[in-house]
Amino acid sequence: MRSTLTRHDAAARLEVAQTWAKSSHSSGEGGECVEVSPCHHAIHVRDSKNPEGPNFGVEPSACAAFITHAAR
Repeated sequence: MRSTLTRHDAAARLEVAQTWAKSSHSSGEGGECVEVSPCHHAIHVRDSKNPEGPNFGVEPSACAAFITHAAR
């Protein structure tokens, strides 16, 4: 699954294609699930039921800390 993000800058326009991955725990039956798209500087997260909707990014270190805490 690919999506294109556009960042508007005063000097230039940058388009970046992202590859999104769904959790292996997703049942595929329409339950709650998130998708992630790792980049060099951020891990982007979005709702799998609304792929054209908003997404947000977190620093990789913050994402790793969250996953470590959630796995306990």
